[in-house]
Amino acid sequence: MGRQEEENKELARRLIRALSQADTEFVREHYSSDFKLWVTGSLPFSGTNDKAGALHSMPQVLGLFPDGIEFRIEAMTAEGERVAIEATGRGRTIRGDLYEQEYHFLMRALDGKIVEWKEYMDTEHARKVLVGEG
Repeated sequence: MGRQEEENKELARRLIRALSQADTEFVREHYSSDFKLWVTGSLPFSGTNDKAGALHSMPQVLGLFPDGIEFRIEAMTAEGERVAIEATGRGRTIRGDLYEQEYHFLMRALDGKIVEWKEYMDTEHARKVLVGEG
């Protein structure tokens, strides 16, 4: 594996830690100016967002977890500018429900900045626990 892949995997590890800690400063600094976020499904937070929108919604989504949500990387594969991340997330919601999610994230990074983040998850579980539908 080349230097770019190793650097991108380390950036992915740092981003996952930042998301677990609701570190918006790290996110602001490491998302490129043309950053794009895409979340699967038809949830209120699904769809495509730019850097400003992603930063705006981050406290709202993470705010659903008063004690935080812990993301854990299970596996990563990197090739060129892309890093595929298998991860889990666990946290207790404001209502006291346990949220345990399995994720696949796809990150693209160029020159030490994250240019794209795609998030795949069990949307029915997210709808039931986070949105309160179903």
